Amino acid sequence: MIFPITELLDDGQSEKWLLKHFYLEGLRCLKCGSTRRRFFRQTQTSRRLPVYRCLECESIYNLYSGTLFEKKHLRPSQVVLLLGGVAKGESSMRLAQELGVSRSTVHELRKELQENARKLQPEAPLMDEHTETDEMFQNAGEKGERHPDPEDPPRRRANKRRGHGAPTTTTGHRSSGRREGGRQR
Repeated sequence: MIFPITELLDDGQSEKWLLKHFYLEGLRCLKCGSTRRRFFRQTQTSRRLPVYRCLECESIYNLYSGTLFEKKHLRPSQVVLLLGGVAKGESSMRLAQELGVSRSTVHELRKELQENARKLQPEAPLMDEHTETDEMFQNAGEKGERHPDPEDPPRRRANKRRGHGAPTTTTGHRSSGRREGGRQR
């Protein structure tokens, strides 16, 4: 069942959350870095997101300026839910249905988010003497419906045996408790 979750989230609260997490030092002009601004207008497509004009250089910007969500026409609640869904590993199809956007939009944003996360990974070797690695198998999509006649089972499909799927590893650091994950190739 697909829940209309974006209708239940408040865009104002989501906007505050995004502002806190996207701009640690507060929203600034992208050109000159000034915090002096005035309200300019509201966006039409992102549900009235405020657009500001810089008082120093006269450029305009909003909450999404300079981010990968710029020009994507998403409401703040959709962005928060998209970030959470990608972090939890939800499928692009399910996220697209819940957010009310196309699967290709979710897929492209997911790829950009994952690439940005990959670039932020530290290149220094781990400082811990001991690390632990756990392995799991992750299958995309939902399970199918049960066959109506148990006496006449459907044919066995490929990759349905236990222990087969896309292997994923998670490494835990004993001293710090920090975890890192990634797909094996």
